[in-house]
Amino acid sequence: MISLIIPPKDQISRAAKMLAEEYGTASNIKSRVNRLSVLSAITSTQQRLKLYNKVPPNGLVVYCGEIITSEGKERKINIDFEPFKPINTSLYLCDNKFHTEALSELLEADQKFGFIVMDGNGTLFGTLSGNTREILQRLSVDLPKKHGRGGQSALRFSRLREEKRHNYVRKIAELAVQNYITNDKPNVAGLVLAGSADFKNDLNQSDLFDGRLQSKVIKIVDVSYGGENGFNQAIELAGETLSNVKFVQEKKLIGQYFQEISQDTGKVCYGIEDTLKAMELGAAEILIVHENLEITRWVMKNAEGNTVIVHTNKAQESNKDLFQDKETGMDMEVIESGSFLEWLAEAYKDFGANLEFVSDRSGEGNQFVKGFGGIGAILRYKVNFEQLADLSDDDEFYDD
Repeated sequence: MISLIIPPKDQISRAAKMLAEEYGTASNIKSRVNRLSVLSAITSTQQRLKLYNKVPPNGLVVYCGEIITSEGKERKINIDFEPFKPINTSLYLCDNKFHTEALSELLEADQKFGFIVMDGNGTLFGTLSGNTREILQRLSVDLPKKHGRGGQSALRFSRLREEKRHNYVRKIAELAVQNYITNDKPNVAGLVLAGSADFKNDLNQSDLFDGRLQSKVIKIVDVSYGGENGFNQAIELAGETLSNVKFVQEKKLIGQYFQEISQDTGKVCYGIEDTLKAMELGAAEILIVHENLEITRWVMKNAEGNTVIVHTNKAQESNKDLFQDKETGMDMEVIESGSFLEWLAEAYKDFGANLEFVSDRSGEGNQFVKGFGGIGAILRYKVNFEQLADLSDDDEFYDD
């Protein structure tokens, strides 16, 4: 099984040349079965690459090989596609499985961070999402140095120099707004200011720097270079801070949830039943869900033809009573079943709610998962769930 990932701006011809060399090497494999399998997979991959004149903007992923179907038969599969966002990985592996780790990383890291690398020679604006870097804009400047020219007044020269530095900071502050603010909102989770001179601090303290971006500055780092090398160095130096941003946001959100509980405002709920009721009432403002919630959503029909929805965890799935009609005691017909988490991710907007995923790696997150079942909501207004439960008990029919 061959896994091939070609990053953006790479050449198809380079990958084709590398495959041709691999074909020559594979011809020397002693085991006949292995040799034929590898050569066949390399040939299929080469044929796939011929369909492309150049690497797509986000890169190219190709998987070729033979798999065993559920019937026990061998079937050759060829998959080639462009990822949904740029993939910053170059990979060629011939193994007994397909390697999808790089694709998983693309799915995991959805937060985007902005970088401004600023020194006396110019500025670079970039973003980082997961392991994908993107350079948004570069700017070069020619600022006067500190020593004066012969025949010029030292004070006048110093004033001109300060004025040019001030204009440079003003220009960068304006460009930062253009690059990092969309529809009056910052489009990045955090900003890192980097540089080898003192410009980064001048920018951060300047009144010209937009307040919305100033509040997003999470770290200021000293780098030895400007431009792209400085950008790479800034990513390394700010790595730990970036990984903590999600934890900080998670702690803040769950802290807000616990605060509502401690103040007994009644504007929180937990558990699947109460959370779904709150969503149907339009009361759920922020849904908080554990990212690895293992709950199955079953859509079934009873004897009268009414739709019944049941949610189960792995322990409950062996309980046959959950799948029986309360009235007749007969098994209900299963129409569809799937992950509750996937259904929620697609449906939450229809209920006017915001969806936030949390992990169990922080102390607060772990408490939320263990103590509250990993699902709850902060409500817009107080809801009396006990009263709602009494009303639904009086109804002798299923919701259609």
